[in-house]
Amino acid sequence: MSEAHDLLEAVDRLADRCRSMPQSRLLAAVPGHPSRAAAVLALARRLALTALAAEGEPAREIPDAGEFAVGDQLAVAGHDLAAAAAGEPALLAEALADVLRTEESATR
Repeated sequence: MSEAHDLLEAVDRLADRCRSMPQSRLLAAVPGHPSRAAAVLALARRLALTALAAEGEPAREIPDAGEFAVGDQLAVAGHDLAAAAAGEPALLAEALADVLRTEESATR
């Protein structure tokens, strides 16, 4: 349960930071991505794909709903993954590491 809790805390923290960023900051480039919003959307997409795979569902991609939606998209994907992989601590730890890496590069 601790792994899921840690993942949810990290996801919620990054999602909240994205929700509070001004558009200029969301659209600023970060290493490996054309913008912070693109980096967070890519993370949300990875988490969503992992959740779908854990549930045995076919892959579907989260649409790009714009820079102001990425915080909410990340929150939904992260919470879905925490629920889908609740009994898989290694998967949750890997997702947490991905969130922390993205947080490091996207919020500097």
